[in-house]
Amino acid sequence: MTQRVLVTAGAGGIGLAIAKAFAATGARVHIADVNAEAVAAITAENSTISGSAADISTADDLDVLFRNIADHLGGLDVLVNNAGIAGATVPVADYPVDTWNAVLGVNLTGTFLVTQRAIPLLKESDAGSIIVMSSLAGRFGYPNRVAYSTTKWGLVGFTKTLALELGEAGITANSIHPGAVAGPRIESVLAGRAESNGTTLEAETATALDNQSVRTFIDPDDIAQLAVFLAGPHARTISGQMFPIDGDSKHA
Repeated sequence: MTQRVLVTAGAGGIGLAIAKAFAATGARVHIADVNAEAVAAITAENSTISGSAADISTADDLDVLFRNIADHLGGLDVLVNNAGIAGATVPVADYPVDTWNAVLGVNLTGTFLVTQRAIPLLKESDAGSIIVMSSLAGRFGYPNRVAYSTTKWGLVGFTKTLALELGEAGITANSIHPGAVAGPRIESVLAGRAESNGTTLEAETATALDNQSVRTFIDPDDIAQLAVFLAGPHARTISGQMFPIDGDSKHA
């Protein structure tokens, strides 16, 4: 069976690695991303990847996205909920309410909305799978990142509920919890920590790696291969589970 896959925030970082990993297996992949230029560039370079410029928290964009999925894929077997934003790096007492609402709007509500629309399509599949990208911050508290951590914890409950509700339809649902992933995003996070803590980027990087048994940042391709496995034929009885991929981190 040729899998039909939707990856949200699929035009960069972990999402792009996942999209390319599925495409390499022969799957037909559709990416959704707010970065229209990146979507255009990626789809031009990859004949098996189509795409939509879309904000998953916006109903009109979701209308267009799922029309495009019908046109390009004709159905859906795998949904990878990867879209999310980081929010501010400040203590709870100072956290801006508008930023709080923005993070919840994308990370929780957006994920809910795209999943809700995908479920009828996944029920038509012979092997439907939902993969939700949580975080190390969905296993531990995360000082100065309250909105991000709250949403990533919320996605765990969301995933487990999906597993319970959709198991009878043969749909699996699991969450992946990356730690510090190599790339520009972790550099930005660590820079924010350095500013908040009055330290240096080098010091925060060393502290982050000292928190892990395996002292290296995570390769996005490793996360992508885990996603491919969880949506594959050997994971059909794995559902409702949390999969850390974080070098054995002790806290966020």
